[in-house]
Amino acid sequence: MFFGSSLFFWVIAALGTLILPWHMQQDGVSLATLMALGGDDAEAASALWQALYFGRFWFWPIIAVLCLALPGALPFGSAALRGRSLIIAGGLGLCAIIAQGLAIGIQGWSAPWLGAIFGDLEDRQFGIGLGGVLASFGFLILLTDGFALRGYFKGDRFIAGAVGVLVASIVVFTAWPVATILGQIFTPQGDLGIGESFWARVVDRKIWGLGCVTSTVNCGVFWNTLVLATSTATAATLLGLCFALIVTRTSFPARRALRLLTVLPIITPPFVIGLGLILIFGRSGVVNQLADSLFGLQLGRWIYGYDGVLLAQVFSFTPTAFLVLIGVVEGISPAMEEASQTLRASRMRTFRAVSLPLMLPGIANAWLVVFVESLADFGNPIVLGGSFGVLSTEIFFAVVGAQQDFGRAAVLAGIMLLIALCAFIIQRVVIGSRSYVSMTGKGDVGLPTQLPAPIRRIAYAVALPWAFLTITVYSMALAGGFVRVWGRDWTPTLSHFQRAFALEWTSSGALMFSGGAWHSLFTTIKLAAIAAPITAGLGLLAAWVLSRQRFVGRTALEFALMLTFAVPGTVIGVAYILTYNIPPLEITGTAIILVACFVFRNLPVGVRSGLAAMSQLDKSLDEAAITLRASTFRSLRTVVLPLLKPAIVTTLIYAFVRAMTTVSAVIFLVSAQYEMATVFIINRVINGDYGLAIAYCSALIVLMMAAIGLINLLVGQRRLGRRQAAPASAETMGSRA
Repeated sequence: MFFGSSLFFWVIAALGTLILPWHMQQDGVSLATLMALGGDDAEAASALWQALYFGRFWFWPIIAVLCLALPGALPFGSAALRGRSLIIAGGLGLCAIIAQGLAIGIQGWSAPWLGAIFGDLEDRQFGIGLGGVLASFGFLILLTDGFALRGYFKGDRFIAGAVGVLVASIVVFTAWPVATILGQIFTPQGDLGIGESFWARVVDRKIWGLGCVTSTVNCGVFWNTLVLATSTATAATLLGLCFALIVTRTSFPARRALRLLTVLPIITPPFVIGLGLILIFGRSGVVNQLADSLFGLQLGRWIYGYDGVLLAQVFSFTPTAFLVLIGVVEGISPAMEEASQTLRASRMRTFRAVSLPLMLPGIANAWLVVFVESLADFGNPIVLGGSFGVLSTEIFFAVVGAQQDFGRAAVLAGIMLLIALCAFIIQRVVIGSRSYVSMTGKGDVGLPTQLPAPIRRIAYAVALPWAFLTITVYSMALAGGFVRVWGRDWTPTLSHFQRAFALEWTSSGALMFSGGAWHSLFTTIKLAAIAAPITAGLGLLAAWVLSRQRFVGRTALEFALMLTFAVPGTVIGVAYILTYNIPPLEITGTAIILVACFVFRNLPVGVRSGLAAMSQLDKSLDEAAITLRASTFRSLRTVVLPLLKPAIVTTLIYAFVRAMTTVSAVIFLVSAQYEMATVFIINRVINGDYGLAIAYCSALIVLMMAAIGLINLLVGQRRLGRRQAAPASAETMGSRA
């Protein structure tokens, strides 16, 4: 087929090089622009026209490589010769595009030595646009096609192309920005040289100090961060597992409500949880006032510090652990558990020896995701941390402080990446090389086994009080949107909602969205709706490639997919500005940079959720489809994806709601045209308008609940052909245990 051939992607590269405008167009690409070939504006012309008409000789190598690639793209000759030709042409094409993009900026040559070689250049260029992107994509696929024709990736062009797209995406939107910010490590500090500055930043006592062991002073931020992340990951994973077991393996009457309540913190702007905890446990909080009035106890400011941040982070990240674990728990084959009981094993022994080991990949992946999220969390420590400093807050103050020391921020970010790498290695060691397959191509008619009574009681004892505390926190936090002034005037009112979401009719009879929050809300919904499916697609594709394919650099790619997750959002925002504010990729201030930030910031959850789900699928399922002459892509679409519906739902929900509620990653990236809802809310909080801010948060929560329901409806449920048992009472389950 032409659309799946190398010739098709050669045409894509030719279209971007010969016809479409190479550089980004402020007003977009129009038919008039194409017909005029750019006219007298070099920035609106294609690469070919710029070389011919404007004398921009640096485009000739790209055009020459395009001609060189044509023989390999044609379906003639031996596969080995075509593969070698495509590898050479695709690699040279990408190198030529990168070289011309980096060599020339908006002020001419980007390095003095280029001017010494080619002479002074009284010209400039902006970032690449549609033409440059299509040409780069075309050369990339031609390169991966060449590797497939040479026998790499088992000769499968789809697998080679998938790996190429993933690697290119990670390099452009993760490795490049991270390398840019880490490069600031070697900037001099004051009168110190580069080496002295680097050493002074690395050995800083504020990072490694252990004064808290022998005195009352705080420990270094490294130890604070490590203890906090470990505690949060362990507690959130345990809570998420308890919730998942109750929802899937018990007859608890409010399972659906509990499932919705579990994901409530993830659809809330981060400072709402901190506000609710302060209203309950702060110095003027409900609990402190009751303790003082009833028992004369002064509980003090314990909420500000390690305890408060830990509590807030467990609230915030338990939903992430639950979303990763729910699909894994549902995917365990009941036939295995029934086989264990048939061999006279008790339910407790079956759970301990069969069920729990099969959950291990999900537990390990959930723990890793929460650990890295805790590392990078900024909102909770900045609100509740007090004098308890962590790496993310130290990085923020290094960036926005009076000294604006990007070198210190880069050192702290590098330490954070090392911690994430160690956690990644530990997670792989824990999982090991054992098989966790529980879904094969055979029929599975077993009944889901109810939890043993002791495990059920533990799950109830852990999860239900936490659910009650969650309801209390949100009730207190969101009540502020329905009173005039919290703490002073308790008169019920809807005026905050009216100011935010007012609707008016114009004199012509048209409906006008006159409320101050509408613009930011519509912008946020649009960008989140674009980012969510891209995140799910890339994340699940990466999970499939990492779990099913073996190639050089697979482990490095898996860790690279976690990079943006391990770096605080504020650092990512600054890194994106430093990287994309100048050519060759000049997208600062556009919607593209926001969507890219959402996608690659949330991609690791899709990858880890997909890997946990893929670990339960027997390879024989997709291998059987390929044996029946289905292509790799068709096997993935018709066999694997239907069995990954829980992971798809997890990724879509997480990507959408995180894009709606993120703060730190986008606070430096928004513009007047693209204002995000959370930035609007923060500005209201800074101005002291808490009522409107909380009212907006309430509207976001309702909106995202509706979005979660819609995602579940559109994706549907995974059907495994299992029998359904009639709900058993708690007493019956207790007698069977």
